Amino acid sequence: MEAGNQTAVLKFILLGLSEDVDLQPLLFGLFLYMYLVCVTGNLLIILAISLHSHLHTPMYFFLSNLSLSDIGFTSTTVLKMLVNIQTRTNTITYEGCLTQMFFFMIFAGLDNLLLTVMAYDRFVAICHPLHYTVIMNPRLCVLLLLLSWLICLTYSLLQSLMVLRVSFCKETEIPHFFCELTQILKLACSDTLVNDILLYFVSGLLGVIPLTGILFSYSKIISCIMGISSVAGKYKAFSTCGSHLLVVSLFYGVGLGVYLTSGTTHPSRKGSIASVMYTVVTPMLNPFIYSLRNRDMKGALRRLFRSGAYSP
Repeated sequence: MEAGNQTAVLKFILLGLSEDVDLQPLLFGLFLYMYLVCVTGNLLIILAISLHSHLHTPMYFFLSNLSLSDIGFTSTTVLKMLVNIQTRTNTITYEGCLTQMFFFMIFAGLDNLLLTVMAYDRFVAICHPLHYTVIMNPRLCVLLLLLSWLICLTYSLLQSLMVLRVSFCKETEIPHFFCELTQILKLACSDTLVNDILLYFVSGLLGVIPLTGILFSYSKIISCIMGISSVAGKYKAFSTCGSHLLVVSLFYGVGLGVYLTSGTTHPSRKGSIASVMYTVVTPMLNPFIYSLRNRDMKGALRRLFRSGAYSP
């Protein structure tokens, strides 16, 4: 590609979910509502766990960090979209696009790894209950959290630095409502073979290994539950991991659906609509899943609301 067909990109154009002017107020109201529900719900989860000592266990430690990650995950994409709709602009600077992409990859990866760690926690709790407090000690929990952050930061930084070596054409329209790595690489004029290999190899590892860990953990959990003689015992054991299993199914199910949609849609406007499911809807539903299906969490939230109601 000749140099004359390339330019120093100062901004990208985010096409969003729809170019229909009449739909913009509706989209703004809908996404503002979902964002506020998501942030409020996840903040309540964090507050309930922080303020009630009986929830200071490994499972709720990881759940509070998952809620924090979900807030960051949604804020990274939705806030810029709301600003663009409100100001009637659809541009994002080159630096802003890379920053959004950087944090998006961090929080997406963190959600993935935290769900894997939580699956391991449930495996230990159900299959090795007598050794649970010894195995899942505070030191290991903090170590697993820090390791998850380190992996996500390293991956995101590596991908962002690799994008810096890419030259872009004058056509900088992104058929999405946020800056996604795959969409950015499609706009490149220079060779992106190294970027593509790194993207699919590392993303494959970060997708396959955690999913394999989750499937292995739940295969062991199911085996242990089937070995319990009483029906009440089986129900009690399964109820401790039911919420997590539902969240995992939602996360990976929606992610797979988005991947298949983006791979078969040209252009990817439908893919961007499908992405709403895992960037907004899934983080919004997680607090409801954990609060409605978990007796301890429901009790903590109830006490939290009561203390707020009676406070001066």
